[in-house]
Amino acid sequence: MSSSTDLAAGRGRVPVVTLPRARFELDCGARLVVSVRPGAPITAVRAHVRGGRSQDAPGKEGTAFLTGTLADQGTDLHDEMGLATLLEPAGGGIRGDASGLSGAIQGDSWGLLLDTMAEVLLGAAYPAAPIKRQQQRLLARMEAAAADPHAQAARRFRTLVYGKNWLGRPTHGTVESLSSITPADLRRHRKRHWRPERALIAVCGDVDPEKVRRRLNRLLRSWKRGKPLVVKPLRFPKLGVRVDAFRRKREQVHVYLGHLGIKRNDPDYAALTVMDHVLGTGPGFTNRITRRLRDELGLAYSVQADIHSSAGTHPGVFQAYIGTSPQHLPTAVQGFLREIHRIRDEVVGEEELRVARDFVVGSFALGFERASRRAAFLVASELHSLPDDVLETLPKEIAAVTVEDVQRVANQHLHPDRCCLSVAGPVRKQDLRPLL
Repeated sequence: MSSSTDLAAGRGRVPVVTLPRARFELDCGARLVVSVRPGAPITAVRAHVRGGRSQDAPGKEGTAFLTGTLADQGTDLHDEMGLATLLEPAGGGIRGDASGLSGAIQGDSWGLLLDTMAEVLLGAAYPAAPIKRQQQRLLARMEAAAADPHAQAARRFRTLVYGKNWLGRPTHGTVESLSSITPADLRRHRKRHWRPERALIAVCGDVDPEKVRRRLNRLLRSWKRGKPLVVKPLRFPKLGVRVDAFRRKREQVHVYLGHLGIKRNDPDYAALTVMDHVLGTGPGFTNRITRRLRDELGLAYSVQADIHSSAGTHPGVFQAYIGTSPQHLPTAVQGFLREIHRIRDEVVGEEELRVARDFVVGSFALGFERASRRAAFLVASELHSLPDDVLETLPKEIAAVTVEDVQRVANQHLHPDRCCLSVAGPVRKQDLRPLL
């Protein structure tokens, strides 16, 4: 449910989202957060297991991804069709990723969803034939991506920014690493890393928190604890100019420019969100990079830049992207750098700020209409140790951002003279450094 409150600064009414929560520790050791939304037609569940792809063994990158993605191919009790038959009549479904499982279901069938997700969490069996079939489909997509300039420019950009740690590696592994992963590897990963002391379960819908707790206690009573997750500090390359190229004969170049970003709990998050909408993510032609590179110069249709959206428990990236013609590459790179310098050196106009700020505040609550978005946010807020009232305070913080705030955070967090540049297309690596 959502409501609105008056902003003390007097700039109007600021929509906020109310996300009540009840917290429990289950008998097995997993953490549970339940948010009641009376009358909600959908119940969403997110079962997050900390560690994810950081736990992939060298040469087996993609194991965590496959463990989650293929968990619905069968359990000790049901095959893939059997799982679907349980959920589909109630409009339900589950899917997995490198960090666990997500599910949603209609009406008051949330108990069925919890039953099925618990079955998969504890008993995903990874039967050989379905796993091989799905693995071949994923490999075919990855082989196509390995030759796709856009995908390769993005991958190389992450490596330039993050270096050799797991954040700099391909999110889903490589064709070679995925080809080497067996069903036994997936079973071993689930058994070793999908452990209750690492698990955070979020439930959002028209539910009774106490009934949810009791049901999950019963369903997960056999979930055995394992070794605690050991989080090793990550080392990143120092900020500096680094370039890479994926050379292909194409009529377009894909350009990624940027550097290491922020964590979600950075105190400048609200001001950076507004800055992004002035610089490169605002609606229509209102942001500077889109207006300059797309509207005025006609370099591309797809162009954007931001720092806040990738912020997580680890630093995200500041990333500017454009797809343009090869002859326009120098103009595009210089256009990015010019606008980054300008937002650092010049105070943003009051009207320009108002448009960006009002858009962010006005669209804020719309992002939480879906139950799955709420469940995902519950997990994120716990992982980032955000305050319970963050959805009420964040819009007010955004609405209170000043032109001075934008210039301050731009100078603190944007580094145009120490950017990485990754380009895919008919380009040579040695020709890129002079552009910076």
